[in-house]
Amino acid sequence: MPSLTGLRFWAALTVVLYHLSRGAGEIPGLSDAVWYGRSGVTFFFVLSGFVLAWTYDGARVPVKVFMWRRFARIWPLMVVTTALSMAVMAVQNDAISGAAVTTSLLLLHAWVPDPVYASAGNPAAWSLSDEAFFYAIFPLLLATLATRRTRTWAWTAALCCAVLVLAWPAAAAAAGSDTFLRVWALDYVPVTRSLQFVVGVTAGLAVRRGWRPRVPLPLAAGLVIAWHLLLVPWSRVVPDALWYSPYSASQLLSTPLFALLVVASARADLEGRRTGLGGPWMIRLGHWSFAWYLIHEIVIRIVEGFRRHPVSIAETVQFWTLVLAVSLALSAAAYEWIERPAERTLRRLGPRPATSKPRPQTTSAGRVPPPGRPAATDREEETQ
Repeated sequence: MPSLTGLRFWAALTVVLYHLSRGAGEIPGLSDAVWYGRSGVTFFFVLSGFVLAWTYDGARVPVKVFMWRRFARIWPLMVVTTALSMAVMAVQNDAISGAAVTTSLLLLHAWVPDPVYASAGNPAAWSLSDEAFFYAIFPLLLATLATRRTRTWAWTAALCCAVLVLAWPAAAAAAGSDTFLRVWALDYVPVTRSLQFVVGVTAGLAVRRGWRPRVPLPLAAGLVIAWHLLLVPWSRVVPDALWYSPYSASQLLSTPLFALLVVASARADLEGRRTGLGGPWMIRLGHWSFAWYLIHEIVIRIVEGFRRHPVSIAETVQFWTLVLAVSLALSAAAYEWIERPAERTLRRLGPRPATSKPRPQTTSAGRVPPPGRPAATDREEETQ
């Protein structure tokens, strides 16, 4: 499903522009549109659940093989970028907590309600702590949901979305005046974010078993864009420091919209329709997106160390252009020379599943779904 790979680039781009807008000066209009681009992480969480369910449903892959594959997928590049981030921090005389960095390398730092731990090592890697939790629960989650019918998946997804809505005021009430504790509970804690992953899993199972909702991809994309544009006037009325600002809402309430976008893209690919997201360059950019996500904040800090903070729109455009060009070039190199070679090497050294013919999966109506690749190959997992 190449369109899902292409979508990864656009999700990563919103995160990059979000950090540039908040930390390196604003570009009128564009910064307004991406002021809550951190919601791109929500997209990745939903996409991760979808692709894992699509890939492993009926594949009979042992848990140890699955976990090793996920380790090989995310850990090597995370370690390299963490080392690079710490080197930049040391040169710039920023404080480094050894305990926090160690916790981040173990992918546990999102569990700690401390801003030092949230930004330890590579600040962008907090989401990998959440992903590690998703991987840990996925085998049990798949075993539980795969035997259910479409109605159960729909109710599960609806319940997850409802809990995310209710968690918003509940976390504010529990945290009181502690702003970070509220943000941590809603935006960092893996348990909260796992609800978005579960929505992706239910959608992946449904599509894998033959569900094809009649939602055009342009409509799904338009709803996502409209939602983010709606946040602009909201943000002008309610400051981010207040719990009912669009900051957490942009990440929590966007879950069903991102799920709809993923499903619509997958359906278009499965039906052989062109989407504009599956061309060679879009796929290439999508492959680089994981490295780009981990590298871009480091490049922002490096550029800030050599250039003064932008004070005019022209300087801001120059700053943005330099960061985008350098970070994307480094991401391409990291993908080709670190991420993929390390993953292939670790997969080769790790456990492998026994060769066996998977059981045919049926839809809720008893039909065998369209043929897919039930075994989890390297290429299938590119979209994760």
